[in-house]
Formats: sequence, C-alpha cells, structure tokens
Amino acid sequence: MLSESKIIVPLSSPDISELEINYVSDVLRTPNLSLGPKLVEFEKMFAEYIGTAHAIATNSGTTALHLIIRSLDIKDGDEVITTPFSFIATSNCILYDRARPVFVDINPLTLNIDVSRIAESITQKTKAILAVDVFGYPAQWDILEQITEDHNLKLIEDSCEALGAEYMGKKAGVFGDAAVFSFYPNKQMTTGEGGMITTNDADIAHLCRTMRNHGRDRDDRWQSQVMLGYNYRLSDINCAIGIAQMKRIKTLLSKREHVSRMYKERLESFSDLRIPYSSPGVKRSWFVYVVILEDIYTGDHRNRLLDELKARGIGCSDYFQPIHLKQFYIEMFGYKKGDFPVAEHISERTVALPFHSNLSENEIDFVVENLKDAMSKIR
Repeated sequence: MLSESKIIVPLSSPDISELEINYVSDVLRTPNLSLGPKLVEFEKMFAEYIGTAHAIATNSGTTALHLIIRSLDIKDGDEVITTPFSFIATSNCILYDRARPVFVDINPLTLNIDVSRIAESITQKTKAILAVDVFGYPAQWDILEQITEDHNLKLIEDSCEALGAEYMGKKAGVFGDAAVFSFYPNKQMTTGEGGMITTNDADIAHLCRTMRNHGRDRDDRWQSQVMLGYNYRLSDINCAIGIAQMKRIKTLLSKREHVSRMYKERLESFSDLRIPYSSPGVKRSWFVYVVILEDIYTGDHRNRLLDELKARGIGCSDYFQPIHLKQFYIEMFGYKKGDFPVAEHISERTVALPFHSNLSENEIDFVVENLKDAMSKIR
C-alpha cells in the first residue's frame, strides 16, 4: 500500500552548504557580529544582483515592508490598496501605522491582484498600491506603474516570494518606489531570518537605514537618534549566510526550477487539478509548488486531502487563507465571506506540495503517486 511507506517528505527545507557554515564561522572569529563589514557586503551584492542603487537589509521581510511604509509617510487615515491573497504580513504592515488595507480581488490565473479592479477602489484617502508577486509569479507591474502615475500614488512591490523572477526582462525588485524580499528558510535563498529593501530612491534608502537602527543619523554616532526608529537590524552572522547564498544563487534557482519541471511533467496530465500558471514575458521564481483542485472539489475535500497526505508522511499545506476572513480583520472591518469571491474560491482549493531545491526524483514520484491515490479516495 502506498500509505504504508516509511518515506517522509518535508514541505520545505533550506539549502545550506559548507560555504555558509564556513562564512558563519569566520564571522564568529571576529568582534563584528552586528553592524560590521558583512552587512555592507551583503547589501552591495544584493543591489547589484537586482539592479537597484540601494539595498537595505533588515531582520525580516515584515520589518523591511514596515520600513518602506514608514518611509513613504503612510499613516493614520490613509488607505493602501492590496491583495487579500497573501501572507498576512502584507496587510498587517499597513495596520502598524494605523492606515487601512483596501483589498482588491485577484486574477484567477496569476493569483495576483486583478489590475482591472483597482481603479474602482481608489479614493481621496488612497496613498499607495502594495502588490504582491504571489508564489514567485510577478504582478503586472507595467499596468500598476501606469495606475499609480495617473493617480499620483506610491507603488510598493512585495517580492518576498519572487527573488530571481522577471517581468518584461526586468528582475523583480526594480518596480515602483521600493520593493521587499524575505529570506525565511523556505524561500529561494535564506539567511535564517532576514529581509531586504531595494530602491533607486536615495531618500527612501536613507530613511529605512535610519529607522532600522533606532533612528540613528548618517554620522553613525551611537546616541545620535534623530527620529523614531526600531531594532530591525540584521546581524553579520545572518549576512554571512546571505553572502554565501548569493554566491550560489544561480545554482539555488536552477535547482528549484528543475524540481518544478519534474512536478510539471508528472502532474500536467491530471485532469482534476491545475498546475502553476505560466505566460510569455514572465519568468516565475519557484518559491512553492501550489496546485489548485478543480471546481468539483470543495474546501472540505481539500482539507481531507491534506490530512490524507500528511498521514502518508508528505508535508503539505493550504496556501493562502484569505486575509479578510481572519478573525481580527472581520472584527476590525466587518469583512464577510463573499466579499472577494475569487480569492476565497482559490484559497479553498490550494494544495502546497513538498518543494525545495534538493527534492529528489524518487521523492517527487512518491508525492505524485500518493496525491493521485488520495485524490481518488476523497472523491
């Protein structure tokens, strides 16, 4: 029986080599565990890779996004248009400064914000659009840039899941006023915990660097705080991991691409599910491998499928739950089921399969065989 196998396949796993271990060991032999030379080196490498003038490292993608919002002077009473289909940090960062996230439903193919629905949500209170490259697939940044230009709005790019992705020949992270990346262990590259801001705006870069370190000014004296700041620093230990990962980034991305192709070859003939969408001119960076069950399945079917796969030793998850249906969003804003039907419909049918750069062909075969068997049982 397939379910009796002793194979355990985790949902995700970081790709760490001896290079990362050696780089961390080197830092531990110095007195510079934070705010040292590795921070500067990592930021420079990252900016050069993305193609922006500035990169500012922080201790998470969430704190990086918060700093962008602060640097754009988004505050109490402002509105920021964003997607309900993302990790909750996307909209939580808007709430941190008492602005309001205004959700717009998603495109059912790309799973990104539906740009055709944005204009009807713009009001006099709208300050910015915060779009997300969901599952590593870039949003329609040319259209988003035109909308923000026409309405004099700021544009924030959440590329936390899209390192290495490209849209119309440009890397994710170069669009809008500023962009954000995350280096959590399940991402394309990791620093353990960490994030990065990229921007071509020197003022945004300066404000983010200042606020990242308790509001310290350019002269870098320890007690020279000039504004409200935070402890959002990324240590040199984390930066050392990041430098090693950046030196391996082509390999890391290539390995994930290879895993995605193996999944595609085995799953594209499945009539009961949709594999990740692709289109000309858009290059996905593979963060997760999420399939979508067809409409004959309900949310209950999906949940039973997840339970069945987990019982067989296969790491899996739903991805994402709609933000507007989180309990405290319902309590704060009165959202209800049916407000964003496309996002809700998709979220009830998503299945994230095991995905990381070192997933073997045998493990993928095991996952696919059990997925097929489990799907036949839950129907």
